[in-house]
Amino acid sequence: AKSTAMSSSSSSRCSFDFTPPRDLSELVAMLHDVLKGDTADVDHVKAIMESYQSQEDDWARYAHFDKNRYTRHLIDRGNGKFNLILLCWSEGQGSSIHDHPDSHCFMKILDGQLHETTYDWPQKGAPIQSKATRPLKRDSVAYINGT
Repeated sequence: AKSTAMSSSSSSRCSFDFTPPRDLSELVAMLHDVLKGDTADVDHVKAIMESYQSQEDDWARYAHFDKNRYTRHLIDRGNGKFNLILLCWSEGQGSSIHDHPDSHCFMKILDGQLHETTYDWPQKGAPIQSKATRPLKRDSVAYINGT
């Protein structure tokens, strides 16, 4: 199955008072609002991303698959504070091992599922070792902090 994820770059459970976005345009507007300052509450952003229920009609125009590699498609440049990007992997594809230095990344699975593998930073001269692998299913949200 193909996987489609939306990534917004820029723990205890907290409660936030907001109306969940009805569609992608409302999600974008909410992200603009919550990410307008110099700081943002990670749990609040994650709660907003989790509250959006994936609707293919919202994001299908951004989804373009390539049989040879995963693709990235800009949905919104944010307000100078974030980018909202749609990532598309065909079945069996993956991303190379990478980090997210000095950024916060929220990844929402819009369709399909994927497996995220995290790694410990290797010691000089030692091989890289995987730390954990977890499945991410439709409408789940992952948070990645590369600091």
